[in-house]
Amino acid sequence: MQPHIQNLVKLQAVDLERARLTAAARALPAEIAKAHAELAAAQRQAAEASAALSHEESLRTRLDREVAGHRQKAARVRVQLDTVTTPAQAEAIEHEIRFSEAEAERLESEEFASLERTEAQEGALATARAAVEALAVALDKTRECAALRQKEFSREQAVLATERETLRQLIEPEWLTRFDRLSGSRGTGLARAQNQQCTSCQMGVRPQTWNQLREGELLTCDSCGRLLYWDPAMAPAPPTAKS
Repeated sequence: MQPHIQNLVKLQAVDLERARLTAAARALPAEIAKAHAELAAAQRQAAEASAALSHEESLRTRLDREVAGHRQKAARVRVQLDTVTTPAQAEAIEHEIRFSEAEAERLESEEFASLERTEAQEGALATARAAVEALAVALDKTRECAALRQKEFSREQAVLATERETLRQLIEPEWLTRFDRLSGSRGTGLARAQNQQCTSCQMGVRPQTWNQLREGELLTCDSCGRLLYWDPAMAPAPPTAKS
């Protein structure tokens, strides 16, 4: 390959690597945001489980109070049986006693169900708190790793910027202008020809163009407009003749 083609190939490789590093650096905040969101979600789950436990505790406190009230009422009313004078009064008192005792039993059942829910919520809270601890550590590691990677990206970018400037000084202004224009509009300004095709747009090149490329010329792809070159070092080996 001609020296100016070699320099353009190197320049494009440098530009592509710079673009890759820039994209990787821009993705770092998203990685941190994702880790932070996962931690926040676990913290919400832990808070919800803790609130549910508090609710069940308050519920059982109320149920205990109401059970005691019904038991005490049943005891007070039962004492009145000794003073009744008619069957109707006795029946009314017994009905009130049965109602109070039934309510006490119902509330005790609710209290037992609350205890079962509490047991499950305690497990959920323990799991959520463990997740919070693990995700907090993960977030710190993600931030630390992102900072290290950002420094490495910056170091690599500085090396590439120096290499890029050196290469650009070696390329004729005319080729450099065309390369910059194509890179800005198409992402890449250079394309390698192989098997009589442009490897960027996969369109075939004319036989005359193919012959000129193989002679070392830098031409324009009729389809995509990129600067087209041929690299003899990457040409497929000729088939071995059969004996």
